[in-house]
Formats: sequence, C-alpha cells, structure tokens
Amino acid sequence: MPKLKTNRAAAKRFRFTKKGKIKKRNAGRGHILGKKARKRKRHLRQPGYLTAASAKVIRRIMPYG
Repeated sequence: MPKLKTNRAAAKRFRFTKKGKIKKRNAGRGHILGKKARKRKRHLRQPGYLTAASAKVIRRIMPYG
C-alpha cells in the first residue's frame, strides 16, 4: 500500500500533543488589534485545542500525526 499524503495546509496550522490532542492557533490575532482589550489579546496568545468533532476531520488529512 502506498504512503498517504499529508495535507500541507493542515500540517502548517495544527500540531499534535503527546497525549494526542490537536493544538491550534486562536483566531483574532492577525490584525485590527488596537480595539481589542489587552486581556483579550493576552488570552488569545495561548494555544487552543480542537473539539472532538473537528479533530476527527483533521486526523483524516494528517495521517501521520
């Protein structure tokens, strides 16, 4: 059986933790930051984790995670 291809767009956006969760960058940190509160921006720096339903989709396109 041939090797499976990893979706490169997903590989750049998601990382797997040692326990198997999928880590993501939180949205809302790209631009237009002046109107957002300092506390909100600080909390957005922390990594987010995918829900079980979303993780199921990502696991299919990242088979070697």
